Amino acid sequence: MIKIIEYKKYQGAENMEIDRKLLEEAINGQEKSAILRLYGWKPKCVSLGRNQSEEHINKQYCLQNGIDIVKRPTGGRGLLHDDELTYAFICPASILQNGESIINSYKEISNALIEGFKNLKIDLTIGGGSKVKTSFDYCMSLSTGADLNYNGKKLIGSAQYRTQGCILQHGSVLFSYNKELLEKIFNEKVNTETLTCINEINENITIKEAAEAVKKGFKELF
Repeated sequence: MIKIIEYKKYQGAENMEIDRKLLEEAINGQEKSAILRLYGWKPKCVSLGRNQSEEHINKQYCLQNGIDIVKRPTGGRGLLHDDELTYAFICPASILQNGESIINSYKEISNALIEGFKNLKIDLTIGGGSKVKTSFDYCMSLSTGADLNYNGKKLIGSAQYRTQGCILQHGSVLFSYNKELLEKIFNEKVNTETLTCINEINENITIKEAAEAVKKGFKELF
């Protein structure tokens, strides 16, 4: 049994507050089923991982260009949320077959996304192989076992936070990206050879269609 919260755009701080409240409800036992929330961001927003410093972000550039900056409850590295579909999956770990294992829970949730994207004729595989450096890197340039690839390139990046027996997992499905904008925001060269986006795969797919596909995948497995 899964509860679906339909796609809608919010400001960055609002998105994070909604997800925190949903996690609190799961912790307090107010919500016993899994929850899938789909959303977008308005205006553009940079989110930083739970334990990540802001020092690598060009905050002045973001301020001048109306780009919000927020902290995620989940881990991972910095990410610009612009033309994308974001998901938040919240559940008690006990709902998952292997919920106590971080690696296996990522795989279980990834399988729902893999199944969903088959509806769009996009075959995804679980990522891996990128060595996570101690220096700063734009999140989508790295592919780990928490991510999903298309033809060897990262399409969906995900990160988790666990507390009191519950899981919050965030993920971003890129529809497009602006390399120049990313480099201005993150003050570094961004390697786009390791990532892809929906518009590069099939420019006719809409965010609404992707949201429907994701919902189908999660409904089948949860």
